[in-house]
Amino acid sequence: MPADAFAIQEDFEVLGSDNRHVGDVDALTDDGLKLNRRDAGTDGRHHLLPLDMIDRVVADERKVFLNCTQEEAQARWRTLD
Repeated sequence: MPADAFAIQEDFEVLGSDNRHVGDVDALTDDGLKLNRRDAGTDGRHHLLPLDMIDRVVADERKVFLNCTQEEAQARWRTLD
């Protein structure tokens, strides 16, 4: 996890390495990056991405970039509810 991951805040946009939308941040937890369940691509459920998927954070643009594509991220996320 990059050092700038601690700059992540609620509602930051999460993008895959292919620049496709993965979700919006609900919270940064010890277990991972929790995505907002209100996002269109989440089927109304929270999903958790491992912290090692974070490539970089651009805080002034409120964006989190992953080190994998949108499809890879969705295949690896864990559904919470």
